[in-house]
Amino acid sequence: MIIKSATFVKSATRPGNYPPGDFKEVAFAGRSNVGKSSLINVLVNRRGLVRTSSTPGRTQLLNFFDINGQFYLVDLPGFGFAKVPLSVKKQWGPMVRNYLEGRDNLRALLLLFDIRRVPQEEELQLLDWLEELEVPTIPIITKVDKISRSRREQQIRPILEATGLPRDAFTLFSATTREGRDEVWQRIEVALDDDSVPELVGPAG
Repeated sequence: MIIKSATFVKSATRPGNYPPGDFKEVAFAGRSNVGKSSLINVLVNRRGLVRTSSTPGRTQLLNFFDINGQFYLVDLPGFGFAKVPLSVKKQWGPMVRNYLEGRDNLRALLLLFDIRRVPQEEELQLLDWLEELEVPTIPIITKVDKISRSRREQQIRPILEATGLPRDAFTLFSATTREGRDEVWQRIEVALDDDSVPELVGPAG
């Protein structure tokens, strides 16, 4: 994927605030501090397109980004570690569910997992929603540079057991080394190019 332009469009909390559904969309979701913002920035080669923060829970809205004037990347609110009011946490489920249920131009969702953590209730709930709503899923394991290569499979095993997904469904990614960037783009391009993609979007070819 050659990135010619990447611009922030708007933030939204409900369908009435979304941009027009003229473009196909690919969304990103995961626990707070899992590395969503860093992943998007690496994908589009823009260091500051999506604001990153050491404070979990900074993303509390749906943020839409126009890529090449051809499709949107959508950064969904993080969940889990955020030190935010309970009322804000309670908004996450309805906000994300409404988006997944009603956005006909959504082509896939990248669900991020930190290689150092076992998936918790929110990740598994989101997986259930994606299956129920037949939203194609691209699972990504982030921050792989934090673990030595010899320990990777040991760390990945609990993620496989918790999610019930096969090993080859996952792409390993590091924002620091950019490992996995090309494979993530391959999977996104498959989702954008094919309106009848399977539940798990594999690499092209």
